[in-house]
Amino acid sequence: MNIQIFGKSKCFDSKKAERWFKERRIKYQYIDIMKYGMSRGEFQSVKSAVGFDALMDENAPGAEEIRYLAYQQDKEEKLLENQNLLRTPIVRNGKQATVGYAPEIWANWK
Repeated sequence: MNIQIFGKSKCFDSKKAERWFKERRIKYQYIDIMKYGMSRGEFQSVKSAVGFDALMDENAPGAEEIRYLAYQQDKEEKLLENQNLLRTPIVRNGKQATVGYAPEIWANWK
């Protein structure tokens, strides 16, 4: 497994995800999304696995700006520019990905 956890330092679910992998002695790489961000390729990979709507935190301040854009490509560009609007944790395992705390899915990853 090649696990990446994209999280925010103040996100409770990101900390829970880290703990879940630590307790099972599964190696992972933690990336602070607020500090380092997510590359365009990583974003596209996660988006193809979970869909665009699952990625955006609807309750985050500024989310309404993206919601009312007309074109999907514009929405994606704006979300890439403002990664603080992403729901976390985003956990990747190759082409597989989850958004939010999802141990029931992680347990089935090989």
